[in-house]
Amino acid sequence: MWAEEISNDTEAQLAELKANMKQMHQMMQVMQEQIATLEAERDEQAQELAELKLQNVEIQSSSLEESSESYQTLNRILEGDFPDQTSQVRHRGGFKDTQTAASRPKDYTLDPEYRGFIPVPNTPVLMKFNFKPRIDVSVDSGNTGTPERFIPARFPLKGSREESDSVHSHVTSNGTQIQADVRAPSVDGDFRLFYQNDFYDEQDANMKPRIQHLYGQYHGFTIGYTYSVWEDPDVWPDTVDYEGPNAVIFARRPVVQYTHPMNEHWNATVGFEQADFYVDESSQPGADDTGDEWTRMPDIGANVRWESEERGHIQASTMIREIAVRDAAGDEHEDFGWGFNLAANLNVTDRDRVQFLGVYGEGVGGMGNDTSFLDSDGAFDSSGNFEALPYWSVMFGWTHDWSESFRSTLTYGHVELDPTDAQDPTFFESSDYASGNLIWQIGPRWGVGTELLYGKLDAQNGQSSDDLFRLQFGMFYSIF
Repeated sequence: MWAEEISNDTEAQLAELKANMKQMHQMMQVMQEQIATLEAERDEQAQELAELKLQNVEIQSSSLEESSESYQTLNRILEGDFPDQTSQVRHRGGFKDTQTAASRPKDYTLDPEYRGFIPVPNTPVLMKFNFKPRIDVSVDSGNTGTPERFIPARFPLKGSREESDSVHSHVTSNGTQIQADVRAPSVDGDFRLFYQNDFYDEQDANMKPRIQHLYGQYHGFTIGYTYSVWEDPDVWPDTVDYEGPNAVIFARRPVVQYTHPMNEHWNATVGFEQADFYVDESSQPGADDTGDEWTRMPDIGANVRWESEERGHIQASTMIREIAVRDAAGDEHEDFGWGFNLAANLNVTDRDRVQFLGVYGEGVGGMGNDTSFLDSDGAFDSSGNFEALPYWSVMFGWTHDWSESFRSTLTYGHVELDPTDAQDPTFFESSDYASGNLIWQIGPRWGVGTELLYGKLDAQNGQSSDDLFRLQFGMFYSIF
């Protein structure tokens, strides 16, 4: 009897338990369905939110392009609906490009398509960052004195300890350049900021940055660090040699310049600049090389240019300066320096261009590409008088395009300096430079070239260096 009651109670409990489990299972199914519904709603809301964000970005982007002057300007340039700003000077695209960094009159530019420029939102500014990696491999017939460059003024003289007729070779990437160009072509005043550096800051060192240009241009004024008003950056011949011919003017310094465009083809520039000169203090009486160079006034210069896109350009420049030195006894000496420079790049035919440069003056040797490595602006004579040293140089270049991809340039330069009788007998008197190359322009921004160079140095006592030759291979790539 008790067993029957226990059995009945157990069956009742099992039935109740099964009923509860069935009810719980049904509740779990309902909860799972609710969870699935919630997850679906969540995914749908997330998708709607993402779509709203995308629409908002598109609206903002569209609004930015419609409202930002820089975007509008770039679109007008791309559509050809912008005033023509093409410079009368043709961009020759040299292996060593000295033209891009030069300031131009008015709003003129060598690249009216503004290739590589990006708009800065909510401003009228366009910016371009450019990197130009470069490698140079050279093999010399002897010791040139500066293996990473080709500088006749530094060639060892015959009989000196440094003279060597053994083959020398060198590899360098110091000619690599970094540029930043900032413009606002839609703004009155022809605004521009420009920066450029290479890596030739220290001799015999690899990749030490050297600032070449850092200046601003606005309403015809150029202020900062860049080309002297006396230098013509459009006349450098197309050499593979990064150093370039001995005879050209190399003067980069702090400047304040103003350029006045007289018409489409004529413009003039005046300016004053840091008086950076080099005096041979070892020539003073007593052979004491202590002393101090000092400046009474900045260098003052001017140039006049004629430019034609079809024919080329001609530039006539002049410079005046006061060269001063304080000798070992504390006495001050000074002399007047001056110079004239006539330079031209002329398009002879569709495939031929010639470059010419002639310089004459006194106390301007320190701005010559070769003699800038020497104390070549002033010195004392044997009577103790301080003099600005006479200087002259000539350079000729000829470029021929064999095809769209291949071109060659022949270059010759000669430099003369008249040192005093109190200077070292082995001091520089003249140098010669010659080169010939073949350049393969693989693409618009990629080029390789090979070049044969010749150089010689003559000292005032009749000594000279060996006739030195260099075979050079170079390659560069530019992003823009």
